[in-house]
Amino acid sequence: MNNITISNLDDDIKSRLKKRAEKHGRSLEEEAREILCMALTENHEHPINLATILEERFANLGDLELPEILREPIRTGSTFEE
Repeated sequence: MNNITISNLDDDIKSRLKKRAEKHGRSLEEEAREILCMALTENHEHPINLATILEERFANLGDLELPEILREPIRTGSTFEE
């Protein structure tokens, strides 16, 4: 595996990366590697699908059916003619 060096990294970004690494129990290098992997593979492996995201988010509610909302007929637009 090849090594890379990132020069001129802003102090704020480095600090935020350190905090994120600590939060996830990783080293700075491991966290940077994970971020790069996620950024470069997420859209290719799992394209964003809002329906799937919502289904997964609310799956723990079980079979929930919402009542059908009755709709009124579409009103005609005003013409403002005399």
